[in-house]
Amino acid sequence: MLTIVLLDVILLVALLMLSIPLPYCFGGALAFMAIFGDVSMKSMMLWGFNQIISPVLLASPLFILAGTLMGSTGIAKKLLDFADIFVGKIKGGIGVTAVVTCAVIGAISGSGFTGVAATGPILIPRMVKQGYPRGYSTALVTVSSVLGLLIPPSVIMIIYGWVTDTSILAAFLSTVGPGVLIVILFSIINLVWAQKFDGIIMEEELPKLERRKINRNKFITALPALSMPVIILGGIYGGIFTPTEAAAVSAVVAIPIGIWVYKELTPQKLYESVEESATSVGAIMTMIILTLMLSQTYVLLQVPQAIISILFHITQNKVILLIIINIFLFLVGMIVNDVTGMILVAPLLLPLVTKLGISPVHFAAIMGVNLAMGGVTPPYASILYLGMRIGKAEFHEILKPTMVFLILGYVPVVFVTTFWSDLSLFLPRLFGLI
Repeated sequence: MLTIVLLDVILLVALLMLSIPLPYCFGGALAFMAIFGDVSMKSMMLWGFNQIISPVLLASPLFILAGTLMGSTGIAKKLLDFADIFVGKIKGGIGVTAVVTCAVIGAISGSGFTGVAATGPILIPRMVKQGYPRGYSTALVTVSSVLGLLIPPSVIMIIYGWVTDTSILAAFLSTVGPGVLIVILFSIINLVWAQKFDGIIMEEELPKLERRKINRNKFITALPALSMPVIILGGIYGGIFTPTEAAAVSAVVAIPIGIWVYKELTPQKLYESVEESATSVGAIMTMIILTLMLSQTYVLLQVPQAIISILFHITQNKVILLIIINIFLFLVGMIVNDVTGMILVAPLLLPLVTKLGISPVHFAAIMGVNLAMGGVTPPYASILYLGMRIGKAEFHEILKPTMVFLILGYVPVVFVTTFWSDLSLFLPRLFGLI
């Protein structure tokens, strides 16, 4: 039976590498198991349907809707203006603004796509106008958008808690430390690199009183946008509402802010946002149920036990095994999106990491940082390709800066998260969740 499973995995990888749409890839792998693996698809479909109607999973489409609305309501622009108050006059400060804003947007939408979709059209042209290379500007905004997967509430952490029966609140908090560390490292790299750009045009220095007045106006107009992460996170961790209810609140609050406060959300834009969200949700939910069924098929065939046996046969050294797991997760992130990777891999690897003494909450952070990095690493790199389209940049223009940010800013965080458990467990312990 393990031979059949191995052939099925090879088939799945081959379909993925051929750039066939994800639902068809996992559907093909399921069909192979039904034909050659003696797996009942009827029972799998019934099981999958019972899983997918979970109220917890409802948070994902609601956060997707909230993220889409942010791009239509002017919220992202106001957040950019707010961050500009603190770093706008520093050479390279606009890059720090991009990083921080993507982190704040992540605290509203829970999506990696939202950061680049909401800030890219505003920030990339602004950076280019000030003398930053287009490729660098696009790469910075794009890699920073993965913070939406790490700064809570995060959609992939909702998925992780759902498929592994782990506290979603604890999973949320596990990625805060790695997310903040990435913000710091990306900001430092940007500030150092920006000194090499001789063509950067700084904004005209204004009189102190005039500058203070402008900053005060920016702060006041940003307050409604800033209220969103405060309401959402305060509500979740204050026990006022669940993550699913928080997702609904974020979507609902964005509408009046866009219509009556910033006056940018027209009925036409609202319709287009809902339509775009519905299309994305339909594709994602189809992919989720097929991925879930395939993952459960592997679990029923005792693939996790086989993985444990094989790896422990190679070595029983915890450090080496964790490095192997990280490499595997990175490779998974390179060929499938974060949600798919989370559903497919988490149930398979959790028994192994548990046997290594890694808590499920710590493993949530390890999976989160690895799969988020995969979103900007070819060949899949869906977030990277979206950033290229928004920034109107060629692949060769963004390749070097993207690799620098990943190698110097992201890879170290992966290893720190893996081997320093307190980085991800401090906040869950502080809130009494573990």
